[in-house]
Formats: sequence, structure tokens, C-alpha cells
Amino acid sequence: MAAVKQNSALIIGASALGTMFEWYDFFLYGALASFIASHFFSGVNETTAFILALAAFAVGFVVRPIGALVFGRLGDLVGRKNTFLATLLIMGFSTVLVGVLPGYDAIGIAAPLILVGLRIMQGLAIGGEFGGAIIYVGEHAPEGKRGLHTAFIPATAMGGLLLSLVVIMITRTAMAPDAFSDWGWRVPFLISAFLLGISLWIRLKLHESPVFLQMKAAGATSRAPLTESFLRWENLKSVLAVLFGGVAGQAVVFYTTTFYTLFFLERTVRVDGLTTTILVGAALAIGAPLVVFFGWLSDRIGRKPVLMSGLALGALLFFPLFTALMTAANPALANAIRTSPVIVLADADDCSVQFDPLGWNSFESTSCDIVKSYLARAGVNYDSRQLEEAGPAQILIGSQSLIAPEPASLPEDERAGAIAAFRARVETLLGVSGYASKADPAAINRPLVVAILAALLLISAMCTGSYSSLLVELFPARIRYSALSLPLNLGNGWFGGFLPATAFAIVSATGNVFSGLWYPVIVAGATFVIGVLFLPETRGRPMH
Repeated sequence: MAAVKQNSALIIGASALGTMFEWYDFFLYGALASFIASHFFSGVNETTAFILALAAFAVGFVVRPIGALVFGRLGDLVGRKNTFLATLLIMGFSTVLVGVLPGYDAIGIAAPLILVGLRIMQGLAIGGEFGGAIIYVGEHAPEGKRGLHTAFIPATAMGGLLLSLVVIMITRTAMAPDAFSDWGWRVPFLISAFLLGISLWIRLKLHESPVFLQMKAAGATSRAPLTESFLRWENLKSVLAVLFGGVAGQAVVFYTTTFYTLFFLERTVRVDGLTTTILVGAALAIGAPLVVFFGWLSDRIGRKPVLMSGLALGALLFFPLFTALMTAANPALANAIRTSPVIVLADADDCSVQFDPLGWNSFESTSCDIVKSYLARAGVNYDSRQLEEAGPAQILIGSQSLIAPEPASLPEDERAGAIAAFRARVETLLGVSGYASKADPAAINRPLVVAILAALLLISAMCTGSYSSLLVELFPARIRYSALSLPLNLGNGWFGGFLPATAFAIVSATGNVFSGLWYPVIVAGATFVIGVLFLPETRGRPMH
């Protein structure tokens, strides 16, 4: 009995630790997006640079389904272990190279192009890794403990984010802010070389999955796993059910409660980067064990009830929890939005959507664009209203009003000065109205912020703790790697990976700092409905 327990511990520990290091690599990019934007996309304005950095972050998710098909097929043809060893090598080397890649100032347009290429390699690797890890653990797990055992994989994926934040925090505190902004942000990427060595050493100790070995010995492995998975209706309907009735919602809940909270606290609520890292890191230390708990609970009451409850809570509670998060982290800003609302009065026909990923538009051709481009860059919440009479756009901050310059009516040599002077007046007025550029550190209710973040992560843990075992149990062993990996990576790669850029674009377009939450709320709500109707319960299904 002791040998069995030791073997189980090695299987879970080696698989989970390798997954944690691999997700550490993948999460670094998101956690350091602001620095990456300044070094690799410095040829455009600040807002566009950040959008481009988020888009490059999303590219890694775009290609995840391709990685799922490539490595999923390999996993069903040649085995689980060697496949996720290959993904580990690709991920590790791609991450280390980000740490040594020269910036835009040194090699120009080649810098962002190479960065995107490395991000694509990361996406391909992660597309095959996570599915392989949960399959490997699930195929070793004893009956009645599969939910508990497989939950360690997403828990350590969350641990990978925590590890990335801890390494970033230690690096930031060990050097001056200017030094970290200049070159220190590269250190966490370079540390990945050490983690890669540990991961390889640990995973090389593992043996092939017994389920795969038995299939191979019996000649029962699939010769065309992609064809069986996606061109046979009995398997395709399971793929569709788990994608739209489970994984899509799980993905947006996970990325809302992890990455989007980072972006929201730092860019919208204006908490400094180091404090944000500490607060989110403390919440992750609470949230990661909850994933394992809900995996255990799914062994007792079923996968579907736990997953559906998490989706429902996310759809219902995201808006009130994020509102409470702003109040706890920056009460002056929350009070300013209530007592001194910012209103833009303009002709709607003169206003552009404040989203320009290619950086071609300076948004200075009309008075409305001048106002909204400034507010978008500053992350200020505002409402738009139609001017009753024709004229230049106006900005109302509480009881104060400022009229924007109309570029068409100004001599060309006076436009830039007039726009700069207007923006300076707006900045001053925002400051005295409570819209300070940084949250007051003394006013941050840190215990409450951590509690709210932990509540968000509890919702995420309900989804991530239960869905891994459901995925493993849903598909037959001969096509499990292929059939599982595609919906897993479509959901997390596309629905989840696009969340930061999509939410940021919605906020920029509407002016409402909370409007980006509509994306995860709608997706989680729709997934809940589809899941209740079409997703089967899998607890108790055999692995062979």
C-alpha cells in the first residue's frame, strides 16, 4: 500500500510541478505586459502600445487549438509522456529567448515580430501540455479520487501565476524602479532556464500511462485520432457539449479572476504595480488550494453541479465584486465617480471608437476625439451624451466644464499647443475632483481587497477544480488526447485568451470602466444554460 501511495505522489507531483513551471513561463507575459509594451511596441502611443501588447499576449492563445491538434494526435499515437516532454522543451526555450530579445529601440520592427513568433511557439506548446498532464494523472488515479488527483494540475497552473508574481515582486524590490523598467523585467524570463532544467529532470522520471500501454499492447490505439474525434458524430457532439457547455465559461471565469484583476487594479483602479502584485499573490495563495478542494468535492457530488455553480456565481457576482474591489482599493476614485461624474457632451458623428491596434490614428481630428482619447489613455470612467446644439465637444467633471479645441478651426501651427494645453487643464481638474493618477497607498483596505480577490478565485476554483476530471472521463481512451485537447484549448485559448484585449477594447469604446465585464458575464451565463441542458455527468466513468 505504501508503494502505491508513493507512486501516486510522484505521478501527481511530477506532473503538477512541470505544469506549474510551464504556466509560470506562459503567465510571465501577461504579468509584465506593461513593460513589454514599452520595450517592444514603443513606436506608437501608450494606449495603442498596451493594446498591441495584449494582442500579442492573445496570439499565444490563438494558436493553442493548433497545438492541441498537433500534440493531441501525437499523444494518442505515440504516448502521453513523450508528448508533454516535447511541449515542455518548446515552452522553456521560447520563454528564455523573450528574456534576451532586443527591444524596438535596438532592432526596430524586428523586435515585435520576433516576440510574436516566440509567443506563437509558447501557444503551440501550452496547447499540448495541459491536456496531456490531466490525462496522465487521470489515467493513473484510483476510482473515487480522480477529481481530487486531476485538480492538482489546474491548481498548480494557478500556482504558476503565483510563482510568476512572486519572482516579479522579489525582482522589483531588489532594484530601483528605473532599473526594473529598463532591464530588470527580463530577469523572471531568464530564471525560466533554471526551471526548465528542474522540470525536465522531474518528468524524465515518469513512465508511460498504464491505460496507453494496455491499449498499445492490445493493438487498440487509434490510427486516425483526429478523424475519430471530429468526424464521427458520437464523439463530435461531446466535443461541442463540453466546449460550449463547460470550457468556454470556465475559461472566461478563470481569466477574469486572474489576469483581468491584475489589469483592473493596476490600470483602472490605479494601484501601483508592486502593491497589485502583492495583493493578487496573497489571494492566489488562498485560491490555489480551493481548486483541489472543489476537485475533491466533485468526487462526492459530481463534476457538473460544481462546475455549473461556479459559472452561475460568476455571471451573477462579477459586477458587484469588481465594484467593491474598486471601492476597497481606491475609495477616492470610487467616490469621485459617484460625486463628480465625468460626462462628455459631443456630436456622436464626430466621435471615433477609441480602439486603434495598428496605431494609425492619433485621435486629434475632432474635438470629441481629443476628449475621448485622453480619457481612454487615463482610464477615466465617463458617460457620453449628445450635444443639443452644434459645437465643439465639452467635458463636464462634477460642476466644472471645459470646452475642447476644434482642430479644423485652428491654424495648423497652433493645434498641437492648443490640444496639449486643453489636456493639461483636464488633468488638473481631474486631480482636484478625486481622479488622482495613483491610488493613495494609505487608503487601500488591503485585507478587504485580498478577501474580494479570494472570493473571485473561489468562483474560479469551482470551475477549474471540477472540469479537468470531467474532460478526462468524457472521451474514450483511444482518442482522449486529441478529443480533449481541442475544446480545452479553443475555450481557454479563444474565449479566455481574448478576454483582456476584448474587455479593454469595450472599456475604451464605451467609457465605462466596468463595461468590459459584460464579456465574461455573457459567456459564463450562456455556458451555464448550455451546460445544464447538454453536458453529461461523468463521475464514475471508467478510464479504459
